[in-house]
Amino acid sequence: MTERSRPDAAADVPGGAPQQPPRPRFGGPMWREITYLLANFPLGLAAFVVVLVWLTLGIGLSVTVVGLPLLATGLLACRQYGRLERARAAALLGLRVAEPSRLRPREPGFFPWLWTCLKDPVAWRHALFAFVRLPWVLLTFAAVLVLLVVGWPVLPWVARRLSDVDRAMVRGLLSPSGELERRIAELESDRVAVTDTAAADLRRIERDLHDGAQARLVALAMGLGLAKEKLLEDPRAAAKMVDEAHGEVKLALQELRDLARGIHPAILTDRGLGPALASLAGRCTVPVTTSVDLAERPAPAIEGIAYFTVSELLQNVSKHSAARRASVEVWRAEGLSDTGGGGRRAGDRLLILVTDDGRGGARLDGGSGMAGLAGRLASVDGLFVLDSPVGGPTRVTAELPWRARTGPGPAPADR
Repeated sequence: MTERSRPDAAADVPGGAPQQPPRPRFGGPMWREITYLLANFPLGLAAFVVVLVWLTLGIGLSVTVVGLPLLATGLLACRQYGRLERARAAALLGLRVAEPSRLRPREPGFFPWLWTCLKDPVAWRHALFAFVRLPWVLLTFAAVLVLLVVGWPVLPWVARRLSDVDRAMVRGLLSPSGELERRIAELESDRVAVTDTAAADLRRIERDLHDGAQARLVALAMGLGLAKEKLLEDPRAAAKMVDEAHGEVKLALQELRDLARGIHPAILTDRGLGPALASLAGRCTVPVTTSVDLAERPAPAIEGIAYFTVSELLQNVSKHSAARRASVEVWRAEGLSDTGGGGRRAGDRLLILVTDDGRGGARLDGGSGMAGLAGRLASVDGLFVLDSPVGGPTRVTAELPWRARTGPGPAPADR
């Protein structure tokens, strides 16, 4: 830095404007750092003793019934200690560290909770933070105390260097899990959701086949058997029974078509999202306008999830909204960035917006299938946002990761 650019150099320049006095060394930030370093000792000593006793008892009693729950409870306490240290670092050191995600067992019950607590990497890092800091807090406490008495001219620089080490320790051990750990946890949860959804779909298909087409085909076989027996005795009655069986065949075929459409509609495979969503809009009891702006078709899996998402949302519009009109918009957004904490992911996204002018008041826990839709979208790294104030209107935004269709396929027919 040149003389002319230093804050205190203007007074030395002829004709220069009067210069502001230099900032005092013992300002507010320095006293906050000193307070932080002095408070390290009692808090660090207490945390070390608690962690040492907890580890000794928990590991020693782990062969008994109470050992593992004691370890889990201690890890929860370590999480709370980490929260206290992050708040202290924010207030006194000006260091903002994001809070880690809450501990969420995959399943309800004591043993899933116990296992989730015992393998929580955030809590173990907090325990390590409390355990390894004892020598450091003793050193910093003694150094700051001595310099306050006999070395106060150099105290600001020493306090800054010592607090920088504390900042590094807080960042390294009290920050949330790394992005890779967070994504692994999300993908593990999504895998469970995908498995449950697939199992539920298989049960639904099996139930529909058993209760619908299969029962009708069994009745058809019985009717044809009776017609065969009466063919020689009473041809007219047999012809009537064959005619009834023909009607049953038509109904069975229609049920099979409906079932196949529920698995994957032919119009979606052949012509794409535009015509498929227009077909859904035509079956809705509320007038629906559709707008699909896609230069190319997405991958079949993404296309299918988008179709069934709109299908369920339009069913909710028909059943619950009391709306006069609705609209469906689908488009591709490029390069959305990850904002963290459930925000948008990086990369291109397929966006779906379904709106209606109904009475509103829809909720994820309202029994209308919204929670299931949110879970299905989350299982493929998607997002589901519901905005439905009482009195309307209702806006549902769904995001899916964009994956292009590979290999030759039908040309897009989305307009």
